[in-house]
Amino acid sequence: MVIHAAGIHFRVFAHDLLGDPAGLLEKGLAEGEFGSVISAGLVDDFPPNSVTHISTGRFYIVRLGDGGFMAVYHRCTHLGCTVPWDSAAQKFVCPCHNSQFDQEGVVENPPAPRPLDLFAVIIEDGEVKVDTGDLRERQSFESAQVVYP
Repeated sequence: MVIHAAGIHFRVFAHDLLGDPAGLLEKGLAEGEFGSVISAGLVDDFPPNSVTHISTGRFYIVRLGDGGFMAVYHRCTHLGCTVPWDSAAQKFVCPCHNSQFDQEGVVENPPAPRPLDLFAVIIEDGEVKVDTGDLRERQSFESAQVVYP
């Protein structure tokens, strides 16, 4: 929008005049919000063979026995129910239809049609970060899905 005042032309954007109280003009996500990069913690915060729920990110950090990391989305691939980690059984068990997944998110007991989805893991300067804007659907477990410090 151009405003004319005292013979001078000013280019003014709606955001500058009206602000953006509803967040409709700017759609950026802040770091740490779902859909952005979330810091899960330091590498040393996750012992080998551990599964840690990061509720703000809607995922689990899985640290495998060999030290590798995966970020497993907590939604079942059957009907989208939230899948908790059962530490006694050492597997993810869906409360809706009893689909079961191993530590890597691979189906052990259907009806889930495929493994749990993954988010991209980034390890920088000893910190584990997860890009929740980068959801990766998969059909099987592959070693390339594991990230090492």
